[in-house]
Amino acid sequence: MTKLLPYSIFISTFYYLLSATSILAHGGEVPEETEAVAMTTLEDSIRSTSIKVVIIASIIILAFIVLTVLLKHFGEGLKKFLFAGVVIPTIAATLYMVGSTLYLNFTSSSGGPVHWHADLEIWDCGNKLDFVDPQGISNKVGTSTFHEHNDGRIHIEGVVKEKDEASLGKFFKFVGGSLSTDGFEVPTNNGQITRHNNDTCQNGDMGTLQVFVYQTRNDVFNQQKLNDPASYVLTPEGNVPPGDCIIVEFGKEREKTDKLCNFYKLKVKTGEIKPASEFEQPTDLNLNESGTQEEDLNHGN
Repeated sequence: MTKLLPYSIFISTFYYLLSATSILAHGGEVPEETEAVAMTTLEDSIRSTSIKVVIIASIIILAFIVLTVLLKHFGEGLKKFLFAGVVIPTIAATLYMVGSTLYLNFTSSSGGPVHWHADLEIWDCGNKLDFVDPQGISNKVGTSTFHEHNDGRIHIEGVVKEKDEASLGKFFKFVGGSLSTDGFEVPTNNGQITRHNNDTCQNGDMGTLQVFVYQTRNDVFNQQKLNDPASYVLTPEGNVPPGDCIIVEFGKEREKTDKLCNFYKLKVKTGEIKPASEFEQPTDLNLNESGTQEEDLNHGN
């Protein structure tokens, strides 16, 4: 029996290390509550279940290790039983985590974990809105895969199971809001801000929900107005630009917006990108007050 003890400890240690690796493969962190989550993804569910499996298996393994020490003078048959009590939960939990990771990677539209970004600005009758401040260690609003850090940036970090999970409408749901052709709901520090088409702005203008997206190809960007903003799928890019700049604007209806995300402004100033036409040349290249240092975003989260 005492000869089995080192093997039991080795197996349990190996199992803990493998568990940590598998959890990282599911997104890099233990799930925790994030602010304003209205819906979750399959990856979040599997990650949460994996943690429960690890905890249950760990309790069983530790219990059998304790029994191995306490019952070390018993016969060979009991030794085999106790050893199996360590090995079986280790194998079962490992198979679940490895299998679920492989399933997600092979069946996902993204083909595995991704790290995409898009910049987002929301304007309500000329006033810029910010999502509710994130709380806790996670420092995020949304899910582990789809979230924002109150930095004006959409973060997609993990496995995208279905393509439409990366849509603008789904992102608003992930952070506890909503977006449609009729209006939006935005969770802020001042509560939920809701606007519908034909609501009146403070200046008397009849408001309309409009969404504009800037896309960059070969260092040239253009602007388009979205007919169905909720179904728009973000461009799969890690940096912005070439990742999207999305302007959600409630106000007087127009064909083009004069708003532009900070990182697009920076790249225009440095000459790294240019508009497709003079008509799309931004007139205001001053950074918004909520702008963040470029290195923090494009080389950080």
